[in-house]
Amino acid sequence: MVKPEDLLYSDTHEWVRVEQTGGQKIATIGITAFAVEQLTDLVYMELPEVGRLVTAGGEIGEVESVKAVSPLYSPVDGEVVDVNAELPDRLESLSRDPYGDGWLVRVRLTEEAALGKLMSFAAYQQQCAEEGH
Repeated sequence: MVKPEDLLYSDTHEWVRVEQTGGQKIATIGITAFAVEQLTDLVYMELPEVGRLVTAGGEIGEVESVKAVSPLYSPVDGEVVDVNAELPDRLESLSRDPYGDGWLVRVRLTEEAALGKLMSFAAYQQQCAEEGH
């Protein structure tokens, strides 16, 4: 069970969980429950392809709700090694389990500097409170 308190967060509402797998650091990336709640009524999602190189702060896809289209950003630098290909067909997973079944992509880290710029759960909660939510 993934606990939100154990994750790192970007200021654009993505979360990151880093795990050591076979000598490599793999970052699982998703969007936060706060982001899902703000978007409401999701209708479409576009995710990157496996093999794509991503940079921290760069767009990796988009999510569309009845209210708006929002870009998805990578909080880390690396190569996409896995994509939750079923997610665009079951967007309700984001509302039900944003930190588990609702993951977006897995990225093999090529640079770890971006991790130092991410927030703890407490800092992210503070950001959300300051945004008035």
